[in-house]
Amino acid sequence: MTVMFIETETTPNPATLKFLPGRQVMAAGTREFTTEEEAEASPLAAALFTLGDVSGVFFGRDFVSVTAGAGADWSALKPQVIGALLDHFVSEAPLFTGPDASGITVPGEGDEDYGDDPADAEVVAQIRELIETRVRPAVANDGGDIVYRGFREGVVYLAMQGACSGCPSSTATLKNGIEGLLKHYVPEVTEVRAA
Repeated sequence: MTVMFIETETTPNPATLKFLPGRQVMAAGTREFTTEEEAEASPLAAALFTLGDVSGVFFGRDFVSVTAGAGADWSALKPQVIGALLDHFVSEAPLFTGPDASGITVPGEGDEDYGDDPADAEVVAQIRELIETRVRPAVANDGGDIVYRGFREGVVYLAMQGACSGCPSSTATLKNGIEGLLKHYVPEVTEVRAA
């Protein structure tokens, strides 16, 4: 019998908890589910949505963030989430249905690519490098992710995912943290906006 312990951490978003199963969740990338229909691509995400009070599931490298719906009681929901996670990981069930479902991206509602001006290729490379090395690791610590959506006329467009999506402090993170960092290292950046 496999014994497993799942750690739980709070996130800056009071509606979201971060669950650490002590093993790899995603080999590469991240994946977010915001509806039951999207969750059908993953047995684990589908199981979490069937709990009823779940409004979002996010898979990171070594964690699963779960967002509770409005009015949900974490004291009742948390043990159910841990039970679903234990059942999944102990049974060694696949994370995704189908042979290559992990590579499928599920765009969130309103997600769009703002594109890049080809003349800005060098600036975009600097922005992407900073996001990968400095921003994404910090955001992952809070149970989320940030996705680059484009750079146009000095404005960097980023989308927040997981615990960071809908977090009360996400605007402050974008404006005070990420915007300041990008402006410091890349003078061509004048603003950061949520996509």
